[in-house]
Amino acid sequence: MDYAPTASEDLVLVHGAWHGGWTWQPVASYLRAFGHRVSAPTSPGLGINDDPRGVTLADCVNSLVDHVDSSDRTGVTLIAHSWGGFVAAGAAPRLASRLKRIVFWSAFVPEEGRSLLDEVPPEYVESFTALAAASPDNTVAPPAESFHESFMADASPEAAAVVHAILRPQPFRTFTDEPVDGEKYRLLDIPLEYVLSSDDIALPPGKFGWAPRMPDRCEVAPTLVAGSHESMFTRPAELAEALLSVCVAR
Repeated sequence: MDYAPTASEDLVLVHGAWHGGWTWQPVASYLRAFGHRVSAPTSPGLGINDDPRGVTLADCVNSLVDHVDSSDRTGVTLIAHSWGGFVAAGAAPRLASRLKRIVFWSAFVPEEGRSLLDEVPPEYVESFTALAAASPDNTVAPPAESFHESFMADASPEAAAVVHAILRPQPFRTFTDEPVDGEKYRLLDIPLEYVLSSDDIALPPGKFGWAPRMPDRCEVAPTLVAGSHESMFTRPAELAEALLSVCVAR
């Protein structure tokens, strides 16, 4: 890594849909090696023994707030991946006195009244809705047929299959609920940064792609890093360096 540390950062890593705090372990190892404080909580319904029935987006936001509040931390940077953008943005108004910035990495940047289903292509909406209806607990299991091609194309099929096998079904309400506290996170005088994986096609380029619409909502130019939507597994050192670069450069 080319990154040269200046001061220790306090980083809370917020995972995306179907994932858990374990997702961040490869990246967290690099961040800790540079002396930064790192934690990576798992949202309700996504732990190995969790019951996902009835879990809401507000439940996930509350859990993140409790995680940060319980350690009496200040100067915290929230780093959110994918769906985790809804969780970090929802928690920010209640954590304002503790926050230093929010970094969105290939993540949704919430807008008032728009759920995740409002931000994805119609075919995703149809698929997620059908999967939830067919499940016994109103969850959406990650679609195996597209995971490697769309989410983790920079890995071998075998490696992608290993990651896919340990993902968890996502409580559907966390996709249908509107953003918690709307866009209050924008009014906090806390910097918003955006890191974009250059080969991320989890959202297909064009009208529903990550860029330019999501970085534009942060009113910053995105910092690009090589890799796919799952590059926390495939390029953890490069991703860690890119995340740290926006923590100290602006």
